[in-house]
Amino acid sequence: MTLPGVLLLDAAGPDAGALATAAAARGHRVHAATTAASYADCGPQLERLLTGRVVTDFTRPGRALDEVAAYARQHDVGAVLTVNEYLTELAAHLCAELGVPGNDPGRARAARDKAAMAEAFTAAGVHAPHTVLARNDAELRTALADPRVGFPCVIKPLSAAGSAGVTVVTATEGATEAADTARSAAGMYSRGGDPRVLVQAYAAGTEYSVESLTQGNATTHLAVTRKQVTGGAKRVETGHSLPVSLPPAAEAAVYREVEAAVGAAGIRNGASHTEVIVGGDGRCVVIEIGARLAAGQIGILIQQSLGIDVWAALLDVALGHPPAITPTACGYATVRFVTSPHAGRLVSLRRFPRTGPGVPFVRWRAAIGGLVHEPDANGHRLGAFVVTGTEAAEVEERADALLRGIRVEVDPHPNPRPAPDSLTRANR
Repeated sequence: MTLPGVLLLDAAGPDAGALATAAAARGHRVHAATTAASYADCGPQLERLLTGRVVTDFTRPGRALDEVAAYARQHDVGAVLTVNEYLTELAAHLCAELGVPGNDPGRARAARDKAAMAEAFTAAGVHAPHTVLARNDAELRTALADPRVGFPCVIKPLSAAGSAGVTVVTATEGATEAADTARSAAGMYSRGGDPRVLVQAYAAGTEYSVESLTQGNATTHLAVTRKQVTGGAKRVETGHSLPVSLPPAAEAAVYREVEAAVGAAGIRNGASHTEVIVGGDGRCVVIEIGARLAAGQIGILIQQSLGIDVWAALLDVALGHPPAITPTACGYATVRFVTSPHAGRLVSLRRFPRTGPGVPFVRWRAAIGGLVHEPDANGHRLGAFVVTGTEAAEVEERADALLRGIRVEVDPHPNPRPAPDSLTRANR
């Protein structure tokens, strides 16, 4: 019997590679819908797993839906998946078009457009920070004067991801610059030019995320993840650790809010990644939800600590099969991200961890000689490594020690000015 094909929307990065590997290992033909640029970045290992591909333009979602659906029908595709934040809405519409398990296309925008998300949360009774949409500078000033917002507050874009364009503002004076930063953080497939920003009340407390899997509207929470985040105006994630045990009352509150957010975003079949803040009183507010597997190596943390193959589970849900999500291990895992001390050109890297016992994953993204940035978005992280073990305190201590040992040298002046005589000659 020929197994149905599996289609990945955007086939780039380690998580897409893990999905393709899981599908190919079971005998499914793996296809990819990509742009020409993203296909070039998929890498030789993933490219070898692909049976075929369709190149489309994701900046035109209606056209992309028609083209990819036609390709999927032609190649007997029976499952559609994506780990790309920007393509989850398209994935919901494509699944509905093909009649395969997916999310509610009528609500899928709420997991991508943060203004729609705020409206959906309000309608569903999700506890979330008060959020105001500002379409121009006058509305920005009005939002900042709203007593339900106050200071500090958060100004962020509607459709970016990975903390790009997000600023914590402590006074009116920094708001205009923060709004400009938010407007400049266009989504991966955005055409740009959107003047709107969101102004959101600041939620104080400890940040976590909840990694969940939903099938047929029934949600199972795989793990609670604790976040390490930079302070100041930019809040970039520098580490994740799981599983985390919350006090019973706080855990119940978190799960209750997450399940309401899952329903509000129309997540019926697939993974979700919900960011929450738990206050000192144990109350939970939901910051955002994504209709996808968590990024930042959280899938690897779940696999290493709990023994759950999240990629195989996602494949099962997409095919309409019961997923294997019962933990088979009882460990602990953490990831640390390496960031640049300042902007400039990367000169050298020393003492970066290697894979070995207790360090199952390392990834370095930056090139020696390339430009690097101060971390004001998750995409500016230079590399990552995962540490595992049985005891949380020991794993955290070992990860911190490895991180302290890394030496990153960055030239803050990568383009020295020409000598005066050179300037003179150039101007003649």
